[in-house]
Amino acid sequence: MKRIKVGVALSGGVDSASTAIKLKKHYDVTAFFMQLAQPDIAIQIERVTEIADKIGIPLTVIDLSQQFEDQVLKYFCNTYYAGRTPNPCIICNRKIKFGLFLDAILSKNMEKAATGHYARIIENDGIYHLAKGADKRKDQSYFLARLDQHQLSKVIFPLGEMTKEETYSFMEHHGFHSFRGNESQDVCFLQHTTVAEFLRSNSAADNTPGTIINEDGVILGEHPGIFNFTIGQRRGLGISDTSPYYVTALDAATNTVLVGKNELLLKDHITLKNLYWATGKPPEMAKQYTVKIRYTHKGSSASITHIDTNSCLLEFAEPQRAITPGQFGVIYDNEIVIGCGEIV
Repeated sequence: MKRIKVGVALSGGVDSASTAIKLKKHYDVTAFFMQLAQPDIAIQIERVTEIADKIGIPLTVIDLSQQFEDQVLKYFCNTYYAGRTPNPCIICNRKIKFGLFLDAILSKNMEKAATGHYARIIENDGIYHLAKGADKRKDQSYFLARLDQHQLSKVIFPLGEMTKEETYSFMEHHGFHSFRGNESQDVCFLQHTTVAEFLRSNSAADNTPGTIINEDGVILGEHPGIFNFTIGQRRGLGISDTSPYYVTALDAATNTVLVGKNELLLKDHITLKNLYWATGKPPEMAKQYTVKIRYTHKGSSASITHIDTNSCLLEFAEPQRAITPGQFGVIYDNEIVIGCGEIV
């Protein structure tokens, strides 16, 4: 029987390597490395080549560095400069990794693509649903929430039912013992620098100092550029008081950082724009959903109180802290992602 051809996105980490080994038993596997703006790219390609050789599969390098700069890095920088906090992984997954990279893999005569994400895909009557991974500590469905039906139909997540510990044990059983303690960081292009340093070095950066004010408009200090701050931040303000100040808002138009006490960070509602609904149509409004306002957020119960063509309003059962414009709100119905949007 002819075996299905699957292209595995091999990054050099434990998750993608274990994905390739698992699939090799049942599929005709080829590895693909996505060249972006990674530091030490030559070293990374050498490492991926060694892993592919040890597994016994061919490797193809796909250069998407220019597209990554145009569609992800510019978005990342411009969002910060506008006083919002971006989520480059969500944008990269939709446009690059499961967009241009997936298209490139399929164009190489592959029938499916596979990655090492901790998430699941459930197909029901021709509709593909993205679901949380079995390992709730490593679940990556939040970052994948904007994948469309075509993308989900062409992708396999072999680690969706596994835990991270099971992945390490699986790899060690197959003779790979160097992965523990070498977790990759979330933002791949910031390996040797901080967000602030990366943004300051960009030619579009506005390093003009501005004022730090409280809710009454009183000037409390000066800042070196609003892109150095995000909502809920406490450190780096240079303001002393009997109780700490936190960043509560960023105003790019006036180059102002607004600060206040902790209680000002609590909000009981959220507005999302640039909506994406997984099935192509809005969900029911008269029920409770779980909403995550950032990847590390455990999720909180909320109801949808208003939907229009490109935005919706959500009311939380309990106030949430540091809701951050530019991040994404992802809406779950139990384990299933039903939609998401950018926080206004």
